[in-house]
Amino acid sequence: MNSSILDEVIEQLRGMSENSQKKVLEYVKTLNHSSIQGIPGSQLLRFAGAIAPDDIALMQEAIEQAEF
Repeated sequence: MNSSILDEVIEQLRGMSENSQKKVLEYVKTLNHSSIQGIPGSQLLRFAGAIAPDDIALMQEAIEQAEF
């Protein structure tokens, strides 16, 4: 485990209310018990080309203009 990440998490928790800390604890518990499941790409190939090129261009433009 990366101790600098753990230290940062602890530091952030110290600045939170007890209620927020409890929410974080519950969230962490769900992460510990979840497993990542995916779908093989071969099963997704049937969707290739399903989005119109004009729509893809609009989505790409929106992504490029987004501010993070």
